[in-house]
Amino acid sequence: MFHLNRETDADWWEVEALYDLCFAPGREALSSYRLRDGTLPIAALSQVARDRDGILAGAIRYWPVCVGERPALLLGPIAVHPTRQGEGLGGYLIRESLALAPGLGWNRVLLVGDAPYYQRFGFRPLSGVEMPPPTNPKRILGMSLAPGAWDGVQGKVTRAPSQAEP
Repeated sequence: MFHLNRETDADWWEVEALYDLCFAPGREALSSYRLRDGTLPIAALSQVARDRDGILAGAIRYWPVCVGERPALLLGPIAVHPTRQGEGLGGYLIRESLALAPGLGWNRVLLVGDAPYYQRFGFRPLSGVEMPPPTNPKRILGMSLAPGAWDGVQGKVTRAPSQAEP
């Protein structure tokens, strides 16, 4: 059993340590981090999962970006502690956090990841959407949180203006 809560300032360093544990050294050199520089994660969607003893088991963050001129959410990073992997926690974090997004006015989300894993949540490859290099275009996936939310949305993914709203 896991308890999901909004990530707080008090969680920040513990979550960062989890990301360091789960991802290769130099994770912040990835192109997606250029979109996060100088921007705060979307607090209402960034969640931490703790077990019944209060131990951090997983975390997920979302960031505001623009695709062309259109606002979108950038999902990631998401991490599950190695001792808790295989328990379905990653999927739980994704489903529960995405369920909150439409109520906050967000209608499209993108990520860079493996299509076979993320298709089960409704993500599909996006064409005409360009992440900063070097990003494999086949790994750029999107999901509509409202009918047709990605229709006609193309262009470069850029950092959102100062704390953009949907």
